[in-house]
Amino acid sequence: MTDSGIGDTDAGTDPVVPRLAATVERLHNQIRQAQATADGRALIEMAKGVLVERLHCGPAQAATQLEILSARAGVEPLELAVDLVNQAAQDKMSAVVGEFLQATATPPSGPTAVVRLRTAESGLLAAGDTQRVAESVLEHAVSPLGATAVAIWSAGIDASLSLAGFAGIAGHEAQRWRYVPPGVVTPARQALIQRAAQWIDDLSVSGLPSIGDRAGGRAAIPVGAAGKILGVLEVCWPRPIDVQPRQIHRQLEALAELCAHTLESDSAAVRTTERADVADLVRLADGLFDPALVLIPQLDEGTLADFSIHHLNSCFVDPAGRPPGLISGASLLEMYPMAAVEGQLFERIEHVFATGETYRADRVMLTELVDQIPLTVAAALSISRYGDAVLMVWRIEDESGRLATLLQHAQRLGRVGGFEENAATGEITWSEQLFALYGLAPTTDPVPLAQLPGHVHDADTEAVRRFLRTLLRYRRSASTACRLTRADGVTRHVRIIAEPVVDAAGHLHAIRGAYQDVSAQHWTEIALSATRDRLTDTEMRAAEQSSLARQLQQAIMPDAQPSTDAFGLRIAVRYRPTEQDELVGGDWYDTIVLPSKEILVSVGDITGHGITAATGMVVLRNALRGLAATGAGPGQMLAWLNLVAHHLTDSIFATAICGVYNPLTRVLRWARAGHPPPVLVRAGHACSLPELKGIILGALAETSYEEGEIQLELDDTLLLYTDGLIERRDLELDFCIERLLTISAAFTGSLDERLDHLLDSSDADTDDDTCVVGIQVGTSQGPPTDNL
Repeated sequence: MTDSGIGDTDAGTDPVVPRLAATVERLHNQIRQAQATADGRALIEMAKGVLVERLHCGPAQAATQLEILSARAGVEPLELAVDLVNQAAQDKMSAVVGEFLQATATPPSGPTAVVRLRTAESGLLAAGDTQRVAESVLEHAVSPLGATAVAIWSAGIDASLSLAGFAGIAGHEAQRWRYVPPGVVTPARQALIQRAAQWIDDLSVSGLPSIGDRAGGRAAIPVGAAGKILGVLEVCWPRPIDVQPRQIHRQLEALAELCAHTLESDSAAVRTTERADVADLVRLADGLFDPALVLIPQLDEGTLADFSIHHLNSCFVDPAGRPPGLISGASLLEMYPMAAVEGQLFERIEHVFATGETYRADRVMLTELVDQIPLTVAAALSISRYGDAVLMVWRIEDESGRLATLLQHAQRLGRVGGFEENAATGEITWSEQLFALYGLAPTTDPVPLAQLPGHVHDADTEAVRRFLRTLLRYRRSASTACRLTRADGVTRHVRIIAEPVVDAAGHLHAIRGAYQDVSAQHWTEIALSATRDRLTDTEMRAAEQSSLARQLQQAIMPDAQPSTDAFGLRIAVRYRPTEQDELVGGDWYDTIVLPSKEILVSVGDITGHGITAATGMVVLRNALRGLAATGAGPGQMLAWLNLVAHHLTDSIFATAICGVYNPLTRVLRWARAGHPPPVLVRAGHACSLPELKGIILGALAETSYEEGEIQLELDDTLLLYTDGLIERRDLELDFCIERLLTISAAFTGSLDERLDHLLDSSDADTDDDTCVVGIQVGTSQGPPTDNL
């Protein structure tokens, strides 16, 4: 072999590189096979230990017995070993083993779900580092679920995340994600802070950054032990995932518990150092000027149950007045049971201890029992975790300062200024508001109370002198109202109240009191008085208009009208006006015999109330009577009546039904303008006539109205009504009409009794007029009369 020969060989055809690659792959396979064999051997050794314990035999006999039992059962020794371990363990792993990997297909020649789960457990427990744990989880547990990557995060004391192990993720990607600061929101951090598993169907849609591919499904499960979250297990799918069944959730939770074993082992040395640093934490608390407690977790079978009050600093003061020696060393919930109330202190401390996330608040309300009475105080609060200890610091609000601030705001909002005069020295103290009230600069001398008469309106001078006489001579509290005249010519209406300060012998030491600027109130009262006068005048005019509208309505539409029989047609009317005069409406009805001996029947309802509605009702009712004399059909009459409403009246809108009945043929032609259709009652059945096309009167200048025609039969009853009969504020109109049909179909009395029954059964609540016209077809009794 020569140098030139090597240099001339093409790299693509050189057999050395593929041969070396094949050798490396073969060695990797041997290592993986050796690891799997070691895991399986560990399970078999565990099963042999179970048989030694239960059969009281030696290891050799146990191995023989395991082979005999597996041969009889027809299963591999490894599967039988797993069954024995499951029966002996009865742990959470055993509970989920029957559900594990049910969502994936297991090849017939491959291991069963039981073997694979226990193999994964064995690999995790035997792993020497978290990196091996991640590889074992991916290989044995989540690959059959379609996952392609696993990341195991370790949680820091500041709620940061460090990548402790990974599998299925490129090295440069893992290097980039080796540390996640506390402020970065990722699926793993959400699981840490919320202390609950986070399932994300599609990472690209969620907008959250994370290790691995930027798309696909994610599952982040907290890894915790002893009440503290040690880290997070994150499983990555290459594609979006559907909602996973409960058994998959339990599977990953069980794997997270196994990961906790390794994370806990990795941090054992760190925790030992942290426990040693509790003394430093105590020294830190003693150096603070605010009350501070050092808390140590109390565990109950591995679960956080309470915190022990390890140390109190010298600034600590118990709200219940108990000595610090009684509290130190006791449990937190024993000393402060109100801390366990939902949303209170214990929940915050537990969250900080579990996640490492520091809690700070400028103002929170803390409640505790003092002599069995709840006492609530406001405080600034800080809670931090240091290793396995928690430092809690708070600062109770200075109530005196806060109340002084509140008093200043109250004086400013109430336009109140205080003063005090020393009777012995003549020294006068004014508040800032009082200088502003007098229109003086804060650097000027205050005005003595004795000089007050010279600063008020002449008409108020005597009242002020009486006020001073009561205060200074008789030593009694007094008050007065006056007009304060300022040097700049502005007059302010003020109220003054003051009291003397005397000793036991009755000697006057000081005068103290307050001014209140009531100018705004004074002018408001004047404005209100004028408004009341105008309102009274308006109410009187409104009452006169309502009375006029009521009289007009009663003149045109009497409350009761006797029934009419004409040519086999019986017509009855019921009209019930609203009880409130200011709501007098514009409902109308009419029945007349036309020159063609046909009978016109109409019902209408003007929108609005009062005199406008009443006069509009008169205009439209009389206009329809005149239009009916032309012999036009109902549709044409409504089209003309719409022109009247649109052009000849002042913004009148109305609904109406117009019908023309031929007594000889018993045919009713009718049209509607936005009004509820008539109800036909026939042979115990009630139905509404079709909703013919036609908008309300007055809405458009030009419009047409569809006509309908119905052949009436003997004993048919036709009901025309206004919405005041059925309408309710809490129901749709269709439900109200359906109730009317039910009541109408069930009734079997006379026409007059039917109309009375409809009024009595009405549950309408719109405070509107109600009008019902009933038409009943009977036997022929000759031609109709001229009037109905």
